[in-house]
Amino acid sequence: MQQDIKKIKLLRDETGAGVLEVKQALENSNGDVNKAKEELMAKVSSKAAKKSGRVAGDGSIFSYIHNNGKVGSLLHLACETDFVAKTDDFKFILKEIAMQVCTEDYKNVEELLKAEYMRDPQKTINDLINEKVAKLGEKIEIKKFVKFSVIE
Repeated sequence: MQQDIKKIKLLRDETGAGVLEVKQALENSNGDVNKAKEELMAKVSSKAAKKSGRVAGDGSIFSYIHNNGKVGSLLHLACETDFVAKTDDFKFILKEIAMQVCTEDYKNVEELLKAEYMRDPQKTINDLINEKVAKLGEKIEIKKFVKFSVIE
Protein backbone atom coordinates (compact mmCIF):
# COMPACT_ATOMS: atom_id res chain seq x y z
CA MET A 1 0.00 0.00 0.00
CA GLN A 2 2.82 2.44 0.91
CA GLN A 3 4.54 1.63 -2.40
CA ASP A 4 1.34 2.47 -4.32
CA ILE A 5 1.09 5.84 -2.57
CA LYS A 6 4.70 6.62 -3.52
CA LYS A 7 4.00 5.68 -7.16
CA ILE A 8 0.85 7.80 -7.22
CA LYS A 9 2.65 10.81 -5.76
CA LEU A 10 5.56 10.41 -8.18
CA LEU A 11 3.28 10.21 -11.22
CA ARG A 12 1.13 13.12 -10.06
CA ASP A 13 4.22 15.28 -9.62
CA GLU A 14 5.62 14.32 -13.03
CA THR A 15 2.41 14.55 -15.06
CA GLY A 16 0.02 16.82 -13.19
CA ALA A 17 -2.69 14.16 -13.53
CA GLY A 18 -5.37 13.63 -10.90
CA VAL A 19 -5.27 10.83 -8.32
CA LEU A 20 -7.99 8.79 -10.02
CA GLU A 21 -6.30 9.08 -13.42
CA VAL A 22 -2.99 7.96 -11.91
CA LYS A 23 -4.59 5.01 -10.12
CA GLN A 24 -6.31 3.93 -13.35
CA ALA A 25 -3.06 4.20 -15.33
CA LEU A 26 -1.21 2.14 -12.71
CA GLU A 27 -3.93 -0.51 -12.83
CA ASN A 28 -3.80 -0.60 -16.64
CA SER A 29 -0.02 -1.03 -16.55
CA ASN A 30 0.01 -3.61 -13.73
CA GLY A 31 1.95 -1.21 -11.49
CA ASP A 32 4.62 -0.34 -14.08
CA VAL A 33 5.40 3.34 -13.45
CA ASN A 34 6.97 3.94 -16.87
CA LYS A 35 4.03 2.48 -18.79
CA ALA A 36 1.59 4.39 -16.58
CA LYS A 37 3.52 7.60 -17.24
CA GLU A 38 3.34 7.01 -21.01
CA GLU A 39 -0.43 6.54 -20.77
CA LEU A 40 -0.83 9.68 -18.64
CA MET A 41 1.35 11.78 -20.97
CA ALA A 42 -0.81 10.70 -23.92
CA LYS A 43 -3.86 11.94 -22.01
CA VAL A 44 -2.06 15.19 -21.14
CA SER A 45 -1.34 15.82 -24.83
CA SER A 46 -4.96 15.10 -25.67
CA LYS A 47 -6.21 17.54 -23.04
CA ALA A 48 -3.85 20.23 -24.30
CA ALA A 49 -5.01 19.68 -27.89
CA LYS A 50 -8.63 20.21 -26.84
CA LYS A 51 -7.72 23.60 -25.39
CA SER A 52 -5.66 24.74 -28.38
CA GLY A 53 -8.58 26.64 -29.96
CA ARG A 54 -9.09 28.83 -26.92
CA VAL A 55 -7.83 32.40 -26.66
CA ALA A 56 -4.95 32.97 -24.27
CA GLY A 57 -5.53 36.67 -23.62
CA ASP A 58 -3.85 37.03 -20.25
CA GLY A 59 -0.53 35.90 -18.81
CA SER A 60 2.73 37.43 -17.67
CA ILE A 61 5.98 38.93 -18.82
CA PHE A 62 9.01 37.49 -17.03
CA SER A 63 12.65 38.52 -17.07
CA TYR A 64 15.51 36.24 -16.15
CA ILE A 65 19.17 37.19 -15.73
CA HIS A 66 21.72 34.37 -15.71
CA ASN A 67 25.47 33.81 -15.53
CA ASN A 68 26.52 36.81 -13.46
CA GLY A 69 24.57 39.22 -15.62
CA LYS A 70 26.09 38.08 -18.93
CA VAL A 71 22.91 36.48 -20.34
CA GLY A 72 19.24 37.29 -19.86
CA SER A 73 15.84 36.71 -21.37
CA LEU A 74 12.42 38.29 -21.56
CA LEU A 75 9.44 35.97 -22.01
CA HIS A 76 5.76 36.59 -22.71
CA LEU A 77 3.81 33.50 -21.62
CA ALA A 78 0.06 33.66 -22.14
CA CYS A 79 -2.86 31.91 -20.46
CA GLU A 80 -6.61 32.45 -20.44
CA THR A 81 -7.14 34.17 -17.09
CA ASP A 82 -5.37 36.34 -14.57
CA PHE A 83 -6.22 33.74 -11.92
CA VAL A 84 -4.01 31.10 -13.57
CA ALA A 85 -1.27 33.65 -14.30
CA LYS A 86 -0.92 34.16 -10.54
CA THR A 87 -0.56 30.46 -9.63
CA ASP A 88 2.71 28.91 -8.50
CA ASP A 89 2.50 26.38 -11.35
CA PHE A 90 2.32 29.14 -13.96
CA LYS A 91 5.12 31.11 -12.29
CA PHE A 92 7.22 27.94 -12.23
CA ILE A 93 7.03 27.38 -15.99
CA LEU A 94 7.54 31.08 -16.63
CA LYS A 95 10.90 30.88 -14.87
CA GLU A 96 11.84 27.51 -16.35
CA ILE A 97 11.15 28.60 -19.92
CA ALA A 98 12.92 31.94 -19.43
CA MET A 99 15.95 30.03 -18.12
CA GLN A 100 15.74 27.65 -21.09
CA VAL A 101 15.84 30.63 -23.46
CA CYS A 102 19.22 31.57 -21.96
CA THR A 103 20.72 28.15 -22.72
CA GLU A 104 20.75 28.39 -26.54
CA ASP A 105 20.00 30.72 -29.43
CA TYR A 106 16.46 29.68 -30.40
CA LYS A 107 15.30 31.21 -33.67
CA ASN A 108 11.55 31.08 -32.96
CA VAL A 109 8.83 29.75 -30.66
CA GLU A 110 8.47 26.47 -32.59
CA GLU A 111 12.16 25.68 -32.14
CA LEU A 112 11.95 26.46 -28.42
CA LEU A 113 8.88 24.22 -28.00
CA LYS A 114 10.74 21.28 -29.59
CA ALA A 115 13.87 21.77 -27.45
CA GLU A 116 14.82 19.26 -24.77
CA TYR A 117 13.90 20.57 -21.35
CA MET A 118 17.19 21.40 -19.58
CA ARG A 119 16.19 19.65 -16.34
CA ASP A 120 14.77 16.50 -17.96
CA PRO A 121 15.98 15.49 -21.44
CA GLN A 122 13.08 13.03 -21.65
CA LYS A 123 10.74 16.04 -22.01
CA THR A 124 10.47 18.93 -24.40
CA ILE A 125 9.40 22.45 -23.49
CA ASN A 126 6.09 21.63 -25.18
CA ASP A 127 5.68 18.62 -22.82
CA LEU A 128 6.35 20.88 -19.84
CA ILE A 129 3.64 23.30 -21.01
CA ASN A 130 1.17 20.48 -21.75
CA GLU A 131 1.59 19.11 -18.22
CA LYS A 132 0.60 22.49 -16.78
CA VAL A 133 -2.28 22.84 -19.26
CA ALA A 134 -3.66 19.52 -18.03
CA LYS A 135 -3.22 20.52 -14.40
CA LEU A 136 -4.48 24.11 -14.63
CA GLY A 137 -7.21 23.52 -17.20
CA GLU A 138 -6.30 26.48 -19.41
CA LYS A 139 -4.48 27.04 -22.66
CA ILE A 140 -0.90 28.21 -22.10
CA GLU A 141 1.29 29.41 -24.92
CA ILE A 142 4.57 31.16 -25.51
CA LYS A 143 3.76 34.41 -27.31
CA LYS A 144 7.32 35.68 -27.73
CA PHE A 145 10.74 35.73 -26.19
CA VAL A 146 14.06 37.45 -26.61
CA LYS A 147 17.54 36.54 -25.40
CA PHE A 148 20.12 39.16 -24.48
CA SER A 149 23.81 38.39 -24.23
CA VAL A 150 26.87 40.51 -23.52
CA ILE A 151 28.73 38.35 -26.03
CA GLU A 152 26.85 38.56 -29.32
